[in-house]
Amino acid sequence: MPDHTPSRFALLVTALAIAALAGCSRTSVETPTGAKAAAAPEKEVGVVTLKHETLALSTELPGRTAAPVIAEIRPQVGGILKERLFTEGSQVKAGQVLYQLDPASLQAAHASAQASARKAESALATARTVARRNAELVKIDAISRQVFDESQAAEQQAEADLGVARAAEQTARIQLGYTRITSPITGWAELSTVTPGALVTANQTAAMTTVQQLDPMHVHVTQSSSELLRLKRELASGRLQRANGAEASIQLLLEDGSKYPHAGRLTFSGVTVDAGTGSVTLRAVVPNPDRMLMPGMYVRAVLQEGVNQAALLVPQQAVTRAPDGSASTLVIDTESKVARRPISVGRAVGTHWQVIDGLAAGDRVMMEGSQRVKVGDRVRVVDLGAKPATSPAAGARPAPGPVAAVAPDAASATVAR
Repeated sequence: MPDHTPSRFALLVTALAIAALAGCSRTSVETPTGAKAAAAPEKEVGVVTLKHETLALSTELPGRTAAPVIAEIRPQVGGILKERLFTEGSQVKAGQVLYQLDPASLQAAHASAQASARKAESALATARTVARRNAELVKIDAISRQVFDESQAAEQQAEADLGVARAAEQTARIQLGYTRITSPITGWAELSTVTPGALVTANQTAAMTTVQQLDPMHVHVTQSSSELLRLKRELASGRLQRANGAEASIQLLLEDGSKYPHAGRLTFSGVTVDAGTGSVTLRAVVPNPDRMLMPGMYVRAVLQEGVNQAALLVPQQAVTRAPDGSASTLVIDTESKVARRPISVGRAVGTHWQVIDGLAAGDRVMMEGSQRVKVGDRVRVVDLGAKPATSPAAGARPAPGPVAAVAPDAASATVAR
């Protein structure tokens, strides 16, 4: 019979080797009795810490420029225009003659009135002499009482006639003066609508020209009544303070988007709400020494409402919205756990929201890592303003740029709504 000893020995060696490998595998997988599995490593998230900031609040409103004083030049007497005595588009002074009408007919009327006045003066002198003489004669009964009374009445009648004649002379002189049409204000003259030889009439509808004051310039803007009420409430509660005393300052943006170099001030707020638009008219006075502003220009007025000395700003990317519009954000509590915090936000300030309610100074708001964690997880916090964290598995993670950090306390943010 053949010897099978070598084959049996080989099988035995193979079986021992398989058993040894299985034992090693169990040893490497199984932990000692009573030992607990190692806890999962804490995940890393980036946060920003909220701080109080000084926030200058402003509102951008549409508006139109308007001249503060406008004089439409019209004739007060009729006649033929003889001469235009100003340069169109130039500055004119108050009292400067702009037009000269043909004065011939009014000069004649004035001369007639002067003659009538002199005639009345002569008649009064005669009546006064007769009255004085009759007063002496009546004392010696040289004339009747009736003749004396008639002479006294004639003197009074002559005085009245002289008054009428002098009034007529004054009227004729005024009418003659109206042939020299002057500017009532100092300002800039528009184009003339009439030329020499034209016939003009007293108090005609069409103006001969217009003179407007251009420095300073008025800017009329409209603000909704609801915004005006909100501003008054915030000022009354002390959350807002006037930036420049009682009057709010205003800055203009021109039609091409450029910034007007001179700041103005708000001087008037309407007392009636427009029933059609629900807005209130505001008026600002703006210096215009270079005549850059012209009446009727469209501008954007940035109205400085006030200053919030303790504003909180949260980055917009850290705020999420629910389908109902409510806002919330993820914060890290004192136990380094993730929590969701409902908040109320107001206006946008650059890339941030102004926080109205729900957060306080010192709260740590999550900016990075929200996809890797859920509410209740314990996390390892990294301040986004600190050095970049290094992960053993993934290598170095670059530090986030300055966009993620909130503005420093000393800075003032300006809000445009």
